[in-house]
Amino acid sequence: MTFVRLTLPVLLVATASALAGCETTGTGVAAAPPKPAEPPMTHTRAAEQCWMATEKGAASMSLDKRADAVDKCIQDKMKAANAG
Repeated sequence: MTFVRLTLPVLLVATASALAGCETTGTGVAAAPPKPAEPPMTHTRAAEQCWMATEKGAASMSLDKRADAVDKCIQDKMKAANAG
């Protein structure tokens, strides 16, 4: 009988400790953090994006042709940024 009297409080304390870390409010689904706002399009940012795109898509082109493609890409991005 004394074994049961000692085991029950120990079992209750262990269970309470385990449940103490559980979240009891909310839906239980973690909300995704909000996306940071897109920085404004600058000439430098457009150049970076255009060079990265030509590195992946036109790696076999000569450097002069890639530079021309990047210049056109930058102009297009800046027009789109100014229009929007």
